[in-house]
Amino acid sequence: MEDWPEPSCGPRDVVVEVGGVGLCGTDLAVFHGKRRPPEMPWVMGHEGFGRIVATGPEAGDRTIGQTVVVEPNYACLKCVDCLRGLTSACPHRTIVGLNAPGVLAERIALPAHFAHPVPDGLSGADLATAEPYTVARSAVRRSGVTAGDRCLVVGAGAQGLLVCLILARLGARPVVVEPHPQRAARAQRLGALADDGRTGFTFVFETSGHAPALRPALDRAAPGATVVLVGLNSDPLPLTTDDVVRRQLAIRGSMIYDHPHDFTEALTALADARPGRAVECRYPLEQAQEAFAGAGRRSGKTWISIGGLGGADA
Repeated sequence: MEDWPEPSCGPRDVVVEVGGVGLCGTDLAVFHGKRRPPEMPWVMGHEGFGRIVATGPEAGDRTIGQTVVVEPNYACLKCVDCLRGLTSACPHRTIVGLNAPGVLAERIALPAHFAHPVPDGLSGADLATAEPYTVARSAVRRSGVTAGDRCLVVGAGAQGLLVCLILARLGARPVVVEPHPQRAARAQRLGALADDGRTGFTFVFETSGHAPALRPALDRAAPGATVVLVGLNSDPLPLTTDDVVRRQLAIRGSMIYDHPHDFTEALTALADARPGRAVECRYPLEQAQEAFAGAGRRSGKTWISIGGLGGADA
């Protein structure tokens, strides 16, 4: 659109010139009509990064010229859940790209403390995957997994790939279950092991959100295992209280991340973790339609570059 209005910078806001936007399953659900936006026309996307070009007078230590990653879930920071540190459960959360316009634009305005400065020298691919990397890192944090634990990761979409990367860096080399051979191969390049049918896993991470995949994964869990559900699905869980009690399973849901520590801690690890290795391809903004249309079939993540900051990275 040529006539989209310029963003307005409030006193506690910053304006960011967007460098790139990663695509995820939530974006594809909107693109394919499975989730309806509040209105049309609608700005897509939430996995964004860019450079600050304007600041409000109460924007704190955010300054013009800083490269930042967008934390696209604006918790109210005042409700009971926020005050106990569970901002991921905030009932008043602004969800960028779903209930508020997204980041796939030349410039956006956002609350300053949800624009996280990052060090120089990171690739566009690493910055475009910073938000989903934080989601995956939060799931691993909440699980309690440690080095040497036997882990099964179900699904090698974006979240599965990044969970595999994080577990491998932690020293808990995961086994990945993925029917798409190219995705499985990419997960192995990130540190996962090929599935050999073994059982007795002490941690299971379900990242696919594919309902039929959960029951076989549960059958491979050891007594006392922790099962972390990351993928979203509205179907009833395929288990009974007998399954949980007799096998003493711990079922844990992991929803996004908690502000601000999950984001700030994840960003300090970006340079070493290099989550951009989960990326398969980059498209310029002019080819956004092609980027969205084929994203679900690719073996790795897709991101869209906008302007100079994102355009230099292949």
